[in-house]
Amino acid sequence: MTLSATKNKLTKGKANLEVFSETLIKLAEGNKDILAVTSDSRGSGKLVPFAQQLPDQIVEVGIAEQNLVGVAAGLASAGKKTFAVSPACFLTARSLEQIKNDVAYSDFPVVLVGISAGVSYGALGSTHHSIHDVAVLRAIPNIDIVVPADNFETEQAIIAASKATKPLFIKFGKKAMPTLPRLEQTFEIGKASTIYEGSDVAFIACGETVAPAYEAALLLEEKGISAEVISMHTVKPLDKNAVLKAAQKCKAVITVEEHNVHGGLGEACASLLMQSNVSVPFKIVAIPDEDTATGSQVEIFEHYGITAQALFDKTLRILDQ
Repeated sequence: MTLSATKNKLTKGKANLEVFSETLIKLAEGNKDILAVTSDSRGSGKLVPFAQQLPDQIVEVGIAEQNLVGVAAGLASAGKKTFAVSPACFLTARSLEQIKNDVAYSDFPVVLVGISAGVSYGALGSTHHSIHDVAVLRAIPNIDIVVPADNFETEQAIIAASKATKPLFIKFGKKAMPTLPRLEQTFEIGKASTIYEGSDVAFIACGETVAPAYEAALLLEEKGISAEVISMHTVKPLDKNAVLKAAQKCKAVITVEEHNVHGGLGEACASLLMQSNVSVPFKIVAIPDEDTATGSQVEIFEHYGITAQALFDKTLRILDQ
């Protein structure tokens, strides 16, 4: 089985982290109150050009993630717009108390940027995987969670973050991301983006899993099955209307995420559907509750069925039930 016509195939762009850095530089050049705060992560966070061009607008705290969040919150309390940049696995584990109290409880509009998220660190193993971040932050009041799927969503998310008046967490992987089609070139935190329209099955995905969901839709199209693909770039607050509309429109709903099966996008959608008394065949595709397999991100995705072919096969089984 091959992907659909060439006109529908995805073209590769840049790593979202590169777009994050480029966008932040543009914003900071015109606003001296925008600061990047890093925990020895300017290299992995693609912030070396930022530091070279705007050396007075970057703060390096060293390998001290708890200090990172505390310093970012303190600067925000003094009127600075701070982007706290650190590997997602450490930012949302070692610094969770500071995120909860210094940022969310104190209501400072810090932008927490989790880099190399999900299983981007691959072969470094479970200690460096960040598949818990959405779950723990969903349970903390007063913080939004954004997981951009491609370069467009990344640029727009950073622009929106620079204007945000409340705490925000944004997570990025490492690899170059394809440019996704979308019905409208618009972006708003809390509003999902429809990538592809369909009526038989709805894929609701976020981050780097939106691309395989779209490719699965192309495979299904060749079998005469119409698949809707929704980029749920904002996991919190969830776009409830988009989820309910998809569930009422389609014969099945499949959520896809680079996260533990517990506490992420899938469970957020499942809870909404149950509490809204909407009954539809439903499947969560995510990392199971186990010590994560070790390997590259591609290998881990293949192992856990987060690929176009695996999603294609899962859809056929669900629709045949």
